[in-house]
Amino acid sequence: MTTTEVWTIGRLLQWTTDFLKKSGSDSARLEAEILLAHAKSCPRIQLYTSFNDEPTEAERATFREMVKRRAEGTPVAYLVGHKEFYSIDFIVSPDCLIPRPETEHLVVAALDWIRNREKSRSLSAGPQKIVDVGTGSGCVAISLAKHLSDVTMFVCDLSPSALQIANANLKKHELADRISMFEGDLLNALPADVKSIDLIVSNPPYISESELAGLAKDVRNFEPKMALVCEDDGMATSVRLLEQAESRLANDGAIMLESSPMVIPRLEAWIQARPGWSMKPTIKDLSGHPRIVIAERT
Repeated sequence: MTTTEVWTIGRLLQWTTDFLKKSGSDSARLEAEILLAHAKSCPRIQLYTSFNDEPTEAERATFREMVKRRAEGTPVAYLVGHKEFYSIDFIVSPDCLIPRPETEHLVVAALDWIRNREKSRSLSAGPQKIVDVGTGSGCVAISLAKHLSDVTMFVCDLSPSALQIANANLKKHELADRISMFEGDLLNALPADVKSIDLIVSNPPYISESELAGLAKDVRNFEPKMALVCEDDGMATSVRLLEQAESRLANDGAIMLESSPMVIPRLEAWIQARPGWSMKPTIKDLSGHPRIVIAERT
């Protein structure tokens, strides 16, 4: 960018789109618009009516720095500090995973399960208990709470930094009084008297060390490794959670786990061989890959 040229919004977007494409971006135009809208503190749609306007020098400086960092691999969501998930805007930071469309399948499955179960429960049974394990930004629990009024919800995470982000999102969406938060390892984070849980949902680490090197650099180099990588080729955390769930779930309660298509066949086999569990059909994502494993206590 030279100082002798007039850099209108339209020209900035075109130049940045070409630049990010050369840097390997698969959605360069969208990323350019998101970054410029953030630099200008305006809705992205406003850019379309302002192509001939010239941003201020301060806005251009902010934009240039974000574009540079994006070209180096920093995810757009970390640069702007938020990400939409299930049509809800969430605060994010490098302390938590960036919410992904695949995880929305977990929310849909949980909503369907809870609502179907309500039909068979008596009014005296009280609110159903839901636990979101490894909550990260809190996107799953908050999405559920916004669509379920009569539930008791708990979230837990091993990372205190991630819980700070989750707490910020709880406050942002005015749900801090409806969701209890605990720090610790999986279900061990919960008080001992939290039992007879109706539903456990989790997007646990499920990437093996060998797979990590093959991930996109914006994931591999910037998202928290502890939320991504798991021992035993992606199985260990899910298995530990399933074992802990056996003493915490209600007799007809369920657990839903997001996982990798490479891990899911082994996870299904483990559940099927374990007494006290009943496998439900695994949910596929929009690409047709198995994504959400569901098991109920029997």
